[in-house]
Amino acid sequence: MTTTVPQGRQLHLAGFFSAGNVTHAHGAWRHVGATNGFLSGEYYKRIARTLERGKFDLLFLPDGLAIEDSYGGDLQTGVGLGGQGAIALEPTSVVATMAAATDRLGLGATVSTTYYPPYHVARIFATLDHLSDGRVSWNVVTSLNDSEARNFGVDKHLEHDIRYDRADEFLEVVKKLWNSWGDDALLLDKAGGRFADPKKVQYVGHQGKWLSVRGPLQVPRSPQGEPVILQAGLSPRGRRFAGRWAEAVFSISPNLDIMRATYQDLKANVAAAGRDPDQTKVFTAIMPVLGETAAIARDRLEYINSLVHPEVGLSTLSSHSGIDLSAYPLDTKYADIVADLGDRHVPTMLQMFSATAGGSDLSLGELGRRYGTNVGFVPQWAGTAEHIAEQLVSHFEAGAADGFIISAAYLPGVYDEFVDQVVPLLQERGVFRTEYEGTTLREHLGLSRPTGRSVQ
Repeated sequence: MTTTVPQGRQLHLAGFFSAGNVTHAHGAWRHVGATNGFLSGEYYKRIARTLERGKFDLLFLPDGLAIEDSYGGDLQTGVGLGGQGAIALEPTSVVATMAAATDRLGLGATVSTTYYPPYHVARIFATLDHLSDGRVSWNVVTSLNDSEARNFGVDKHLEHDIRYDRADEFLEVVKKLWNSWGDDALLLDKAGGRFADPKKVQYVGHQGKWLSVRGPLQVPRSPQGEPVILQAGLSPRGRRFAGRWAEAVFSISPNLDIMRATYQDLKANVAAAGRDPDQTKVFTAIMPVLGETAAIARDRLEYINSLVHPEVGLSTLSSHSGIDLSAYPLDTKYADIVADLGDRHVPTMLQMFSATAGGSDLSLGELGRRYGTNVGFVPQWAGTAEHIAEQLVSHFEAGAADGFIISAAYLPGVYDEFVDQVVPLLQERGVFRTEYEGTTLREHLGLSRPTGRSVQ
C-alpha cells in the first residue's frame, strides 16, 4: 500500500556524519565500501554534492573535543580499534570546504559553548553564513566529559545543568553580537566616502554571571540575519534549552511511539518558551540499509553490525554513561553489573539502553556490540527502497517528526544509494521537494528571518 500525505506538507531531510572515522555505526571504517577518505577535502565535497543532488535540506557534522578514553583510561580501544572520535577534524573548516563545492545545501557544524568564547563562535558562524550565501547552521552543544575539559586546561567538566545555564547566557551574547550591525549599516558609498553608518553599529556591553563581552562584532549581519540554531540535547534541561533557542532539533528515538512522544514534548517546550512551535523543526535519526530485496537488505545489515568490536561500543557507552565498564569482564551479565553498582548508581541512559537492547540477561560484550551498531537508539531500517520510502512517509504522517536525519552506516555509498533510490520515491509521493525553492537554509526549512535587535 502506498501512503500519501496532504498536498503541500513536505518532510525535511538532513545528512549526519562525523568528519572522522565513524559516527553512529562504529564499524563503518571497516566496511568494504568505505573509502576512508576522511582526511581529504574531496571526500567531503563529494558527499555534499551528492546530498545537494538529492535536494537535502542540510547536512551537519557532530564534534567531540577529545579522543575517548573513558573505557580503561587509555588509548588502546579509542585509537587502537578506531573508536568514535579517534579522528575528528575541526567541523567549521570542513563546512567551509563543502560550502565552496555546493550552491543550495544547508551546512551545519557543532561547536561547544563550554570551551569556546562567544565572540569567536559568533564571528565564525557569521563569516560562514556570508561565504555560503546564507546556508549555515550552528549545532549547539555543551560538551560531554572530563576528557574534553582537560584539553582546555580544566580539570573537571561543569555539572550538566550548570552547563546549560551558562549556555543560555552564551546564546544571548552570540545573538547580540550577530545583531550588533543593522541590516543596512554597511554603505560602501564610494563617492561620499562613507563606508558604514556608525549609528547602526552598536556595542554589546554584556556583563553577566558567566560572560563579559564588549562587541560589536567585526562581521556585518549575515544573509540569514542569524545562522540557524540546531540543538541535540534531549535531557529535561536540554529540552528546555531547545524550547528557548532551537530552530531545528536532532533527536534519537528507538521506535515510533517514543518518536511521537519526543516530538510532542519538544514542541510543547517551544510553546512554553513563548515561541511558535512551527518555527522549530524536529528531526529524528534513522539508519537505512538498502537492498534489492528485503533478504539482501537484512544480510547487508547483519554484515554492517558484524564489523563492530564489542569494546569499541563499550568505549562510547562508558563515555555516555559515565561508568568505566572496562572494570567488568565481557561475559559479565548486565544484571550482575547493576547488582554491583546498586540501582541508584546506574545512569538512566544505561538502564534505557539495556531495556531496549534486550534486558538484564545480555552480557556486557553483547551490550557493547549492540551499542556500537547504532549508539543504542538509532533505528536501523533494512529493506528495499520502496520499503524505506514507505516507512519515512508513514512515520511522518504519524507525527514522528518534521524531518529525518539520515545516518550513514558507511560512507560515501549510503548517501549515493539513498539519493538515487529513495529520494525519487519520496518525490513521487509528493512528500519531498523536486527542486530547491529558496537559496538559504531558513528558506529550505520554512523558518522566518529574524529581525534585527536593538542592543542596549
